[in-house]
Amino acid sequence: MIVEVKVKPGSKKQDINKINDKEYSVNLKERAENNKANIELLKLLKKHFNAEVKIVKGAKNKNKVVRIG
Repeated sequence: MIVEVKVKPGSKKQDINKINDKEYSVNLKERAENNKANIELLKLLKKHFNAEVKIVKGAKNKNKVVRIG
């Protein structure tokens, strides 16, 4: 499954909000420095979907395309 994720790094809370079947908004506590936000994103999505997760597009962007499964 391929989904689009809008990431908000540096938030006070950490959560995943479903916009529709193919779009999610994710708040992350980590800042977008030294790949820390991407690592936190992958861990959070892996736990949420209980599947392998990989960033396909947008590794250095707030809007990402992620493959799940």
